[in-house]
Amino acid sequence: MNRLTIQLDEIKAADAAEPHASLALRLERISRVEAMLRANEDKLCKVLAADFGNRHPIETQLAEFSQIYQACRFAKKHLKEWMKPVALDTPSYLGSSSAWMQAQPKGIVGIMSPWNYPILLALAPAVAALAAGNRVWLKPSERSSRSSGFLAGLIQEYFHFTEFNVTTGDANTAADFAALPLDHLFFSGSTATGKKVMRAAAEHLVPLTLELGGKSPAIVDASANLREAAASIIYGKLLNAGQTCIAPDYVIVGAHQRDTLVAELQHAAQTQFSNPAELTGPIDVEQTARWHFLLEDALAQGATALPLLHPHTQDQRVFEPVILLNVSANAAVMQEEIFAPILPIMTVVDGPNATSETIRMINQGGSPTPLALYWFGKNKVNMKRIIADTRSGGITVNDVFLHAACETIPFGGIGASGMGAYHGKTGFDTFSHYKPVLQVRGLLGLDWLRGTSAAHPPYGKKVARLLKYLK
Repeated sequence: MNRLTIQLDEIKAADAAEPHASLALRLERISRVEAMLRANEDKLCKVLAADFGNRHPIETQLAEFSQIYQACRFAKKHLKEWMKPVALDTPSYLGSSSAWMQAQPKGIVGIMSPWNYPILLALAPAVAALAAGNRVWLKPSERSSRSSGFLAGLIQEYFHFTEFNVTTGDANTAADFAALPLDHLFFSGSTATGKKVMRAAAEHLVPLTLELGGKSPAIVDASANLREAAASIIYGKLLNAGQTCIAPDYVIVGAHQRDTLVAELQHAAQTQFSNPAELTGPIDVEQTARWHFLLEDALAQGATALPLLHPHTQDQRVFEPVILLNVSANAAVMQEEIFAPILPIMTVVDGPNATSETIRMINQGGSPTPLALYWFGKNKVNMKRIIADTRSGGITVNDVFLHAACETIPFGGIGASGMGAYHGKTGFDTFSHYKPVLQVRGLLGLDWLRGTSAAHPPYGKKVARLLKYLK
């Protein structure tokens, strides 16, 4: 902790010496992130594959690198406009006074990134914080140790530590990091760990952005094209082996469509992931053990497991992706965020009440508020009801993930799935303090009736007229 405190003091001293990062400096720092990534894509793909045991480089490029490049391009394109003062209206009794908000860097932004997307979820919020003129301090996850260590070395090569610092270490280091008196703390990870981070940050009243998880449902309406829905759901579930905070956690479908949907899900899985080299592995042995526990617990409570992939490739996987039918609501797989290639299928009664039952299942199931919700179908009435009557961080209709992959759309959670948001302009806003300024002038620019002058004592008819006017 002493080492961290000393580093923080040095970074704060540098920030005090240069508190107002210019547009040119911000753009240059973002460009350095972009250049760092472009020059090291192949090496990063290799260390990520080593961490996960298996991860195809195309998946890494699609799921991680492409979104960082998009964040860099979008920020550089719009940053000049974002930095402009925001004009505010003033009431008539303030005469010719003017008001505006000035976006100001918060200072030192701490980022605690997770292991499931160790490059994207470290650098995407860092780009937003750098765009807002802050200095960044990253604590990457120790579970993706190779990727975290390699990224730390790269950042130290491309940035002075007072611009963009990195601290690696175990859970104890993470706890010390969360307790630092930073100017903002951004955390991506589990809800349970998010609570610990929030408690630690509260000691210094450090403002927080928490990107957590929750059980994200995929709702297949009676009006849906089942083949298209299944293809999207499988991609969302098996990308990164389900180790994605916005992966479809479970499916809700009408009882009469269940078996057809199951067949389509199996077809989609075997079409997309027939090559074992294209299915990412678990991050570590603890993760593998958790997957087996979730499956065995569900089976012990009466669930039926159906394989998603062909059995002749099973010996090349450490865990077999499965669909679960007839799952008990008490099973751990329905109580916790799954984070695994396990897909429970829940059914609702067919007919006009199916949407109402779906809404009740999501809202009253005792599960954490989802970070994402996916709805498939053509019935706009049902779609609007789902959007209006459920709570979730965000929604994609007739596909998965894309609301989180668009820089113009804020990304964040609600309730147990998090607080605050980022991406694009929202990320700039998150890491900025919008300082309100009122420049007082009198009526028509004269000193007459300027600001508080009409309310100054001694109190008499002048103040009485003012009170009457203000009513």
